[in-house]
Amino acid sequence: MARERSYYVYIMASKSRVVYVGVTGFLMARVLRHRAGEGGKFTRRYQVYRLVYSASFRNVGDAIARETEIKGWRREKKVALIEERNPTWEDLAEGWGEPAVMKVSRTTDSSPGLRPVRNDKDL
Repeated sequence: MARERSYYVYIMASKSRVVYVGVTGFLMARVLRHRAGEGGKFTRRYQVYRLVYSASFRNVGDAIARETEIKGWRREKKVALIEERNPTWEDLAEGWGEPAVMKVSRTTDSSPGLRPVRNDKDL
């Protein structure tokens, strides 16, 4: 069975809220490339490294059309789009690309010998 692809329109922002609109087929990889300084000249110059908005599409043509539409908007409309979903401009990709830490904790009631016993004989 073939896995359905997803395409993403995304908005990256700098800390001073300079915005960049893009489209990609693999959002995490694209965001990490921006952070590594492998984006375009504009994103490197203005340090546009924070993901503040994304929308997914099943059809690449729809994603490209939406990106083109958003890029044609005035800044105020782009800001309103971001703030509709992310009013504080938090980095939606915070922690992406960092090593994962797994913690194992043992509790007394997780022991296989301590299971609740059901007694329906008296009912």
